[in-house]
Amino acid sequence: MKVRLIAAAAVLAGLAATHAPQERDVRSHEGLVVCASGPACDAGASALAAGGNAVDAAVATAFALAVTYPAAGNIGGGGFMIVRTPSGEVTAFDYREKAPLAATPTMYLDAEGAIDDRLTASGHLAAGVPGTVRGLEAAHRAFGKRPWRELVMPAIRLAEEGFTVSAALARSLNSALLTMAPFPASVAAYGKAGGAEWAAGDRLVLTDLARTLRAIADDGPDAFYRGWIADRVAEDMRENGGLITREDLAAYEAKVRTPVRGTYRGFDIVSMPPPSSGGVALIQMLNMLEPLDLQAKGLLTPAALHLQAEAMRRAFLDRARHLGDPDFATSIPVDRLLSKAYAAEAGASIRADAPSDSAVLGRDLLQAGNAREPDATTHYSIVDRDGMAVATTTTLEGSFGSHVVVKGAGFLLNNEMGDFNRRPGYTDTTGPIGTAANVIAPGKRMLSSMTPTIVARDGRVVLVTGSPGGRTIINTVLTIVLGVTEYGLTGREAVALPRMHHQWMPDRLAIEERMPAAAVSALRGMGHEIRTVARQGDAHSVWIDADGTPHGVRDERSEDSRAATPRELTSPSQRR
Repeated sequence: MKVRLIAAAAVLAGLAATHAPQERDVRSHEGLVVCASGPACDAGASALAAGGNAVDAAVATAFALAVTYPAAGNIGGGGFMIVRTPSGEVTAFDYREKAPLAATPTMYLDAEGAIDDRLTASGHLAAGVPGTVRGLEAAHRAFGKRPWRELVMPAIRLAEEGFTVSAALARSLNSALLTMAPFPASVAAYGKAGGAEWAAGDRLVLTDLARTLRAIADDGPDAFYRGWIADRVAEDMRENGGLITREDLAAYEAKVRTPVRGTYRGFDIVSMPPPSSGGVALIQMLNMLEPLDLQAKGLLTPAALHLQAEAMRRAFLDRARHLGDPDFATSIPVDRLLSKAYAAEAGASIRADAPSDSAVLGRDLLQAGNAREPDATTHYSIVDRDGMAVATTTTLEGSFGSHVVVKGAGFLLNNEMGDFNRRPGYTDTTGPIGTAANVIAPGKRMLSSMTPTIVARDGRVVLVTGSPGGRTIINTVLTIVLGVTEYGLTGREAVALPRMHHQWMPDRLAIEERMPAAAVSALRGMGHEIRTVARQGDAHSVWIDADGTPHGVRDERSEDSRAATPRELTSPSQRR
């Protein structure tokens, strides 16, 4: 064991020498909020400082992210939340978007029957019925302590008074405005006066969004789903070829679901059930890897990485075969997929010396033979002073969603309809999947890869994590969970690990540039087709050490992320 730990330390030291130094973790027993935006973290920390719990902080953070992180933070999208109480009770809140009632299975096909990606890339037709506000309401009703209005107020102040634009946000806005050009309300909301480019230090004020948030604060979520905001959405849809109606919004309900559970080397893994594919795939991969003793093979060695890639390949094949909205696909074999017996069966074909052929493994699905899921999602992790933990992943789908701002209401709509299988019955080697479980149907929730996850041991939370990244989310979370549970790394070390991704089809392994070059070369030599990527995911996490001290671990891949505590906070406005 000592030799293995020394080897792991050497690998991590090598990574630290070739990449920017990591900052020191924020540590606090008073509670922690770790997210992609400093002002949004402060909003959550302000809820903790006022005596709120982790769910109160999650609600405040979510609304603030809709203001300060418009690429993914939202009230016009959806998400998932896992809550673990101090007693160990776990609850999953599903506020995934739904297909409008007028949606059809083939609505995104062109005259030749091929998928027209333009229809889900942007525009009103790309949007599913938003779930975020109802989901936050459901979590708050179940567990919140502080008044709803109080939790929305920090976001209102940020939108009304404005906040300082960072260099990263300026780049993001300037890029998004190119795609927003066909949508006047979007340009009006996010364009800089005079048409100039945004720069670090500018101030962004979102007056219409502030009005919407104030209505949600004063009148509750019904203002969004049944009041004047719903009227604005329906009117905008009618005028621009979208499908969402007032009836769609009024009928939307968030779901309380039972989290999926697994075990790995004495650790308890809790994650999101369908319509997320993340929890099932994560636990399935861990079950396949548990008997293979990755630690003995070494951290970031070709032998260990190869086995991880093979587990990914098989879990994503089952994702394609089986997973979708459980309210529509009632035959989803979740219990079987989560069982260690099934993992042994699925993993029996893994060879230690060569990659499998994805086409052979999934020949029952393929009709022919680089699709990808967009990654404008964000994750935040929270613990409070009493030990309640919240893992939340929320999304608009693509960066800035559909690029459509609802006229007069100021918020961005998602483009989540692209997460459905848009060509029923057709799956090929380039990535599109057409299996029945995730085909479009009225009122159906599209399959997701979001994987908010909580890891515990002996009744004590050890890790709260998750990530954006489309289908890569699941494998980012796998890397971090393995770092803590298999290799005994700290949360900081696990989040810093190089990441990789295999999703069955296309049959290719994507690896972060920070991976040791010798390992990448060896994997190529084994027969893996590899492409390198600059970064994968953005995993803002909380790790709790053996002494019970929570550490807020911001992912340095994200420039504006931060960990905030109630003790350091004086006023959210002072952080703008």
